[in-house]
Amino acid sequence: MGRTVDYDFSMSFHPNDVARRGRQASVLLLIVIGFLLSAFFRTQILRNQQWVLQSEENRLREVPLPAARGIIYDRAGKIIAENAVGYSVSLLPKSEDSLRATLQRLKSTIELTPGQIEAAVRRYRRDRARPAVIIPDASFDVVSVLEEHRIDFPSLIIQSAPKRYYPDSSAVAAFVGYTGEINETELASPSTQGYKAGQQIGKQGLEKQYEGELRGREGSRFVEVDARNSVLREVTDRQLDPVGAPPLYTNIDLDLQRFVAKTFGDSLQGGVVALVPQTGEVLALYSAPSFDPNHFIGGVSSEYYDSLRTDPRKPLYNKALQGTYPPGSTWKLATSVIALQNNAVTFNEHMQQPCTGGYYFGNRYWRCWDKNGHGSLNLAGAIAKSCDVYFYQLGLRLQVSRLVAGGVNLGFAQKSGIDLPEERRPSFPPTQQYYDEKYPGGWTQAVSLNLAIGQGENSQTVVNMAHFYSALATDGYAAKPHVAKIKPERSRLLNLTLDQMAQLRTALANVAQAGGTAAVAGAALKGVLAGKTGTAQSGTRKNGVELNHAWFVGFAPADQPQIVVAVMLEFGGHGTRAANIASAIIAHYLHSNITSTLQTEG
Repeated sequence: MGRTVDYDFSMSFHPNDVARRGRQASVLLLIVIGFLLSAFFRTQILRNQQWVLQSEENRLREVPLPAARGIIYDRAGKIIAENAVGYSVSLLPKSEDSLRATLQRLKSTIELTPGQIEAAVRRYRRDRARPAVIIPDASFDVVSVLEEHRIDFPSLIIQSAPKRYYPDSSAVAAFVGYTGEINETELASPSTQGYKAGQQIGKQGLEKQYEGELRGREGSRFVEVDARNSVLREVTDRQLDPVGAPPLYTNIDLDLQRFVAKTFGDSLQGGVVALVPQTGEVLALYSAPSFDPNHFIGGVSSEYYDSLRTDPRKPLYNKALQGTYPPGSTWKLATSVIALQNNAVTFNEHMQQPCTGGYYFGNRYWRCWDKNGHGSLNLAGAIAKSCDVYFYQLGLRLQVSRLVAGGVNLGFAQKSGIDLPEERRPSFPPTQQYYDEKYPGGWTQAVSLNLAIGQGENSQTVVNMAHFYSALATDGYAAKPHVAKIKPERSRLLNLTLDQMAQLRTALANVAQAGGTAAVAGAALKGVLAGKTGTAQSGTRKNGVELNHAWFVGFAPADQPQIVVAVMLEFGGHGTRAANIASAIIAHYLHSNITSTLQTEG
């Protein structure tokens, strides 16, 4: 039989216990309510602006406003590069799929190539927060059509945007360059931090060199969108206006630049550099044939780019800065300077063997350019008549070691330092060891004969030759060539006495006198021209005949030089052709300066 247990329920529900538990529940409830109230206060009151802003940002989309690039002027205040009114067309897509779908529908309204569609998708992938640019440089006709169909494309953004314009187009392309949309490689570069996808950036020339000064500061405006990114309205109270960049002033003489371009026309190919010898200010820089940089703004068409790329004359190859060519007889002045600095010759010294049209060395007959010969000449006469035989023997005196070391000291193994990004380093042996490595079976001093007349392992840029001759035209100091107006940097290049410098300039003036290789060009300038012609082997043959490069580097007036001009004609034949062009350029500049001075004084 089980036993019955009595339980006292009054012990579990004692009034004191009930009251205590009630008080604990009330406290717990007050804590929970207090926590909820504090969270509500923090969210609704303290962080109200943050949530309002986030809400705004969820329905507002930023539309960038491009800044106007700095205007580029020549030395007289004439415009080289400016900004014209342009239009850009963009979309505000929700996703890549929606972007592609909209673009396919857009094709029925305006012409869109597959390349434009893929470019727009790539822009969207790079930065999904920015509108996807469809046409960065839309024509007014395209904009008009899209405005008529705006209701069909509610996520469309059409806005005016300044675009680069070069009034003188191809005449200035060699130094001004052009702008284009920043690419993925540039975006990843540390030097372009702060740039965003779709922005424009300098691609060549001054536009690239001085990008930091020319770019300006982008602004922004906001548009309100719905859940589908359809534009509802523009928000006017949050716009940040773009800030245009200040102008860039250059040393270019635009009138001279145009004259150079006109002189070359469509038939000649080569490069020209004109500068002020005392300061290195670049007055003109031209490469022929040229191209129109305006075609690259907003994206170059494949047809135009292919026409440039397949042109055998290579218009995209800057022949004044990138082309390296044997300098020919223009380098004989370097040989002369090296010999004078090493006390290997004097101006009145004759070589042992007079010129009879050639020179025997080893088992080879080394020809002079004049098969009739020049007879016995001193150094000054050899420069004036460009006698190869004289310089063959001078090269043997110096030998390779001193020719190479002297050429390096004169700057022929390095860039001139011009403030343009396209400059290429010349090709010149750094030491005599170069020949030991190139000819492991051995080499002879015959190498020095080639070096002495500007052939062999020596290829120079047009700008580097102009830089060297600027030292000849002054006191032996040469300034780095510079296109923009910056402080000149001068350094001593020639270690010669003032008397030796004067005699070299006299010899160069005799080149343009009767009997000299540039007599015709000198006659056109009435005896004020000084310089040196060059006819350099190219290695290219046509119908069995080698096509020579034609050179002339000179300055004027001979006694007080105001301008140095270097002209190189690819496959141009004899140096006299280049001399005639150079003399015309110099005459135009001097005449313009005299006219300008008279007008100022008047």
